[in-house]
Amino acid sequence: MDEPVNRQVDEPWDEGAPGVLRLPSGRLVRGRGLRRALDPAAPPPSYAVYLLGSQPPAVPWEFRWIDWPDFRLPKDRADARAVLGEVWERAADERVEVACGGGRGRTGTALACLAVLDGVPADEAVAYVRARYDRHAVETPWQRRYVRRFR
Repeated sequence: MDEPVNRQVDEPWDEGAPGVLRLPSGRLVRGRGLRRALDPAAPPPSYAVYLLGSQPPAVPWEFRWIDWPDFRLPKDRADARAVLGEVWERAADERVEVACGGGRGRTGTALACLAVLDGVPADEAVAYVRARYDRHAVETPWQRRYVRRFR
């Protein structure tokens, strides 16, 4: 019988670090803008999801790419839902990062969807993320609508 894979990370995100969002369950997820340099003193994620209109360059940690053009919605919404479900699950005991170019629109939308998965009512999730991550998160009306309809 195969041993279960243990992905647990010994050191969680520092809740006070830039971009780290605490969900109601206590899960911590880091949102980030890829156009800003990564702090070399910050620990790397163990798993990341990049929300970009083109394939991101390779990084030394495990990652997934969601084809998600700037100011738009994911091209494959079923795939995005599945990947965000995995992010939510893995955030229970791993350092998980969600990032796009600027770290606000697509990242904020994904973080709001994670909040919905974590039990925040869909019509309150954008406000939750704006209050705890970035007041400009979720930039477009269609991104707000996507969060309201996310299940």
